[in-house]
Amino acid sequence: MTPLIRLSACFIALMMAMGIGRFAMTPQLPHLLSEGQIDLTAAGLIAAANYLGYLVGAVDAMFSHRPEQVRRRLLGGLWLCVLLTLGSFWANGFWSHMILRFGTGLASAWVLVMITALSQPLAAAAGRPRLGAVVFAGPGLGIFMTGLLALASNLMGQTSATLWLVYAAAGLVMLLGILPFLPRAVATHSTAPGAGGTGNRGIGRLGLIYGLYGLGYIIPATFLSQMASAQFQGQWQADLFWPCFGLASAIGVGLVSLRRHNPDATRHWLMATLWLQAAGVFACLIGSGAGLALGVMLCGTPFLACMQLVMQRSRELAPHSTQRNAGLLTACFAIGQLSGPLLAASSSHFSGGLHLALIVAGSALLIAGGLSLSPIKAARGLCANDGEPTAPR
Repeated sequence: MTPLIRLSACFIALMMAMGIGRFAMTPQLPHLLSEGQIDLTAAGLIAAANYLGYLVGAVDAMFSHRPEQVRRRLLGGLWLCVLLTLGSFWANGFWSHMILRFGTGLASAWVLVMITALSQPLAAAAGRPRLGAVVFAGPGLGIFMTGLLALASNLMGQTSATLWLVYAAAGLVMLLGILPFLPRAVATHSTAPGAGGTGNRGIGRLGLIYGLYGLGYIIPATFLSQMASAQFQGQWQADLFWPCFGLASAIGVGLVSLRRHNPDATRHWLMATLWLQAAGVFACLIGSGAGLALGVMLCGTPFLACMQLVMQRSRELAPHSTQRNAGLLTACFAIGQLSGPLLAASSSHFSGGLHLALIVAGSALLIAGGLSLSPIKAARGLCANDGEPTAPR
């Protein structure tokens, strides 16, 4: 079986696990709010449960090294994404949605980490490392797909329950289509302890940058559809914003994969993507359709590309400690994500809206971009092929 087929299966796995398993709640929020199932404060807490599940799944995946462990978590995560989405068809109210979102967060983290571990070596061994990067446009096209399905559902006057059923059916079709083609893990040997110690200081700063990024991007990524619905008073035009966000993020991955591969270029691209997203978050404060459209473009295009650049920067700083440092960065990112919805819930509770949360989120992205400006001495022993993009977490 050709590597291209297996990498295509990885691409579709991320489409399903992230577009449906992790981010399907975003286009559903306006429906759940209008149906009276939850309020905006509860929505923030449900989103936080999703990202807490993602944190737990990512930490668990860090310690899954044997091939059978990788395989179990990959298949388990894919099936859970489908089954828990199907379970959302019967969910009604805060607690049921919160428990289901925790589960889909955990499952999507398993899939993302395991697909990362399988797809990147496969692409490198085939001499096609750029295809390994393009695999991670999958979440963007998954978001695009769920956004279009939400738009069609709204035009037909369907409820949130029906849309959960449609998402589960789409996920099941994708899963059954890729099961025979998913790559299998092989036993690997660990790097000697301490090999990457010279990059520890830089990794600490990069972890702070990634945590601030998680806090900054997650507010618009979670509440964009609701902000658009409020602006357009529930009309179908509001449902265009989320698929456009996904399409822009997929395009951003392709653009960044064409850059020059050296540490200075990575650092400057990372700074640019963080500041572009900050501008997009502040644009959402304008309170008009044009402001939200600008927010979609400026937040969406660098969304997945920024994740990709952070992991690439980690490899440049400590090329012999990639697995350990990727786990640390994933945890920092998940903590930042978890903070975002809690901030949104507090903002909604005390001020009645998301303006305060958006200001804090944009400021976090500005600070993260400033931190990425300062050069850090990379660990010795950087190999030429370490300049290739690696997976977002």
